[in-house]
Amino acid sequence: MSSSQAGRSPWKLLSRFGTLFVLLLLCVFFSFATLDDQYPTDEGAARDLASRIVREYPGKPGVLIVARPGEMDLRYAAALEKELERSGANILGKITGIPSAVRRKIEELGATGKKLDVVATHHFSAQGILAGTKFKDLISGHPSLRSAKVLTPPSVRWPVFLKMSNLMLILNMISVIAIIAIGMTMVIITTGIDLSVGSLIAFSGVIVACSARELGINPESGILLLLGCILLGIVGCGLLGTFSGVMVTAFGIHPFIVTLSIMSIARGLSFIIADGPSDVVIETESYRFLGGESSLMGIPNSVILMMLLYVLAHLLMTRTVLGRHIYAVGGNREAAHLSGVPVKRVLIVVYTICGALAGLGGVVNSSLHGAGSAKSGLGYELQIIAAVVVGGTSLAGGSGNIMGTLVGALILGVIANGMNLTGVTTYPQMVVFGLLILVAVLIDQLKNRKTGAVSG
Repeated sequence: MSSSQAGRSPWKLLSRFGTLFVLLLLCVFFSFATLDDQYPTDEGAARDLASRIVREYPGKPGVLIVARPGEMDLRYAAALEKELERSGANILGKITGIPSAVRRKIEELGATGKKLDVVATHHFSAQGILAGTKFKDLISGHPSLRSAKVLTPPSVRWPVFLKMSNLMLILNMISVIAIIAIGMTMVIITTGIDLSVGSLIAFSGVIVACSARELGINPESGILLLLGCILLGIVGCGLLGTFSGVMVTAFGIHPFIVTLSIMSIARGLSFIIADGPSDVVIETESYRFLGGESSLMGIPNSVILMMLLYVLAHLLMTRTVLGRHIYAVGGNREAAHLSGVPVKRVLIVVYTICGALAGLGGVVNSSLHGAGSAKSGLGYELQIIAAVVVGGTSLAGGSGNIMGTLVGALILGVIANGMNLTGVTTYPQMVVFGLLILVAVLIDQLKNRKTGAVSG
């Protein structure tokens, strides 16, 4: 291996896998930091508890099932009932309500002299009147209840961070930022910047909500009208992105100034269209499909959309002429122009894509809340730029990759979620995020300096 190859190798590895390694380290750290006793309430836990009851109480034990009224608890209670019935147990009742209902049912069983062997529940419902001395006092006056026990599934030692619900929460939390970061990555690769994306989130959401209101869309309305409103929001933001690209290319205005102006314009238009800061509610539950519901194996629809967009963007940047042109413009604009690359057209397309993706992010965000708001998206531009920079895209332009941006967004999401789980308050989190961006930029500068030294 030559000395130049030896010099390039560590930086190449750092560039490719450094952020992924950081993400894995963060996941390991927060896994250990949030290790705690977990009390399962899923259908598998219900089956395990039913098997224990059958083992410990042969014959036909009398069982009262108790759970809370939530959706997961109802599934837990149904699975427990099904398994116990299959095993021949005598189901004396299923209470999925308030504690007073549990008390009344137990007192009723005692008054009628029915034999109760087990109150089958879980950790969270085995509190109050079912806990310790309170339960003993409750059953002490009834001979048929005196041998009754409260049984729950065993606890397991597992990180709160690695619970599937928490991992889905992280992915759902970063979906809007990650979607818009695709367009921001392309802009930054061309040595540009787009500060307007946060305001475009609000602009898109308000357009969708207000157009839906004007068209009188309600739960009985067809899906085509709603899709038209969504398309209007995305196209509106795309056109503002096109305008930014034209200002940058045709008049040579620095992207910082152009997009700063668009940021103010879009935010002001959002307040004007919405007629103030109040939320504009979208009167149909079907709109929540994209941001607030799950369709495939419990994965939020916004996460599925995010992953699909990243696959498409990765293919665009690595397998198409436009992708090669974007890198060429960022690497050396003058050389790209002399090589026949339509530099101005590429820049306009990049800013248009960024604007349209910001509009799509606004649709997802408003879908999650069921309303459009002129106040939404505040500060998002900094988080989006941070995701791109942390993901390894150079602010000097010409280098970076889409999948690295996804890892960068995940790093931000993992840090925010992990700090919330470990009790870190908002203000220290702001300090951590600021330092993270500073470190990422510093690493980028050192990498560029090292690469330049090696090339020289």
